[in-house]
Amino acid sequence: MKEMYVYAALIIFSSFISAFSQVLLKKAAMREYESRLREYLNAPVIIAYMIFVLATLMTVYSYRGVEVSQGTLLETSGYIFVFIFDLAIFHERLTWRKLLGTGLILAGIAVTVLA
Repeated sequence: MKEMYVYAALIIFSSFISAFSQVLLKKAAMREYESRLREYLNAPVIIAYMIFVLATLMTVYSYRGVEVSQGTLLETSGYIFVFIFDLAIFHERLTWRKLLGTGLILAGIAVTVLA
């Protein structure tokens, strides 16, 4: 049982680093590049995709100790991480739509856990 918590934490961590890689991609997309090739072949983009691959491998490995239904539920934590990164890093405005969307995600998680 204790081992399951380690696998669950690994899924949540993989969602965290996946959200971080999305931040890298967004930052890279906000820059101007001298060519189309440099737009896709630059350090932040390459690192972000490497992090995505690592996160995917970690998630796949974690399913050794977590049921699929629980794993997919844990992966939704990525939406929360992206929401927090948007506010903290990009200083995006907090709107009612964003709050409502995040609230619906949390409510869906709660309903699934309690059902």
